[in-house]
Amino acid sequence: MTPPRRSDEQLVEAANGGDAAALDELLRRHYDRIHAVCRRIAGSTRDADDAAQEALIRIVKNLDRFDGRSAFGTWAYRIATNASLDELRRRSRRPRLHAVDEVGHAAEPADDVSHRRIESIADRLAIEVALAELPEEFRIPVVLRDVGDLDYAEIAAQVGVPIGTVKSRIARGRRMLVERLGNRDGESERPMNIPPDRPEPT
Repeated sequence: MTPPRRSDEQLVEAANGGDAAALDELLRRHYDRIHAVCRRIAGSTRDADDAAQEALIRIVKNLDRFDGRSAFGTWAYRIATNASLDELRRRSRRPRLHAVDEVGHAAEPADDVSHRRIESIADRLAIEVALAELPEEFRIPVVLRDVGDLDYAEIAAQVGVPIGTVKSRIARGRRMLVERLGNRDGESERPMNIPPDRPEPT
């Protein structure tokens, strides 16, 4: 008989007690979403991989600090968000390398070329491309809200702008996504299949 599936909280408790199998199951359960958060914030697959790896390390190192006041997934996605933003800061300080073509002209970065070249019937890939094309100031708040599930105050603290600016950037970013996706079938401005915004505390 297959044993019942343990909850995240049970896995956390077991992992904190030294159960390596519980820790492995917990990380595997949330890895896809963690990587999705990193990919959508960092943009580059390589940077997303680095950010996701760093997020897993931070989750393991700080697991004993998880207090259960939020869902484990929310806590983990916030760590992934921080790791992704750190990766973006590191990337901004790295010298940008350009390939040079046969006549000596700088070629476009491979990531930019690949994003424009992708034409897929899959909604998920279309969303990835549309997100990658958003300016960073709009992409990051949209991802933090719709994928990372952070509230407006948390996003404002992360990106260093007022809450009102966060709200306007999210609204504008979603409109830009809808425009890029062609507003298929008259769908609303929630292009990532995330439930509608929950009420914010007043």
